[in-house]
Amino acid sequence: MKYNLAVFFSLVFVFLSCKNDDQKRLAENKKETQKREAIFTNIQKGWVFYDTPVTEASENNMATWNEWRMFLAELAQKPKKNIGAFQQKSKSLSKKVMALNDNIPLEFNKPQIRTRISTLITKVQLLDLFLHLDNIPDKKVTNLVSEINLELVSLQRQMDKIVEKSKIPIEEGESELMKMMDASRAIPTTPVIDPNLPRVE
Repeated sequence: MKYNLAVFFSLVFVFLSCKNDDQKRLAENKKETQKREAIFTNIQKGWVFYDTPVTEASENNMATWNEWRMFLAELAQKPKKNIGAFQQKSKSLSKKVMALNDNIPLEFNKPQIRTRISTLITKVQLLDLFLHLDNIPDKKVTNLVSEINLELVSLQRQMDKIVEKSKIPIEEGESELMKMMDASRAIPTTPVIDPNLPRVE
């Protein structure tokens, strides 16, 4: 009889503790869902890219530079469903921004443009990394979006500067002066050998 009572109470205890664990698990799941929804809402509000060209040079490049046009088109499409959609979009953006390095138009294939593209690539890849973390830092993601926008504007303004510089006519004799200033064309200087130094023969 004592044995039956002990078994009965232990079964009741196990049943109540299991029920309590289920309630805790449900509460934790609800809290996690609310947290994910808050992160999704914050990212959705902050996901605003400058997807239209801000300078004339950038706009003209859309016709000739296919990778640039595809990258801006990818920026224009905003994900809407869930965090997974943002993760897929960031992965796609990362691929498109890497392609910018491949076929830079000849007039823009300069260190100033390449540097800005490299910085843009770094920021987009960092965005992709943050969105694929288990605990997504939504504030860092929204800050990165604004930093990417700044890099986009900087790149486009640099394109505009290059176009404006190319429109300036070269003055008479300027090309010869540039050739003379080119260090690669300079006559190499031979080192002066001191005749008093001992020589090994």
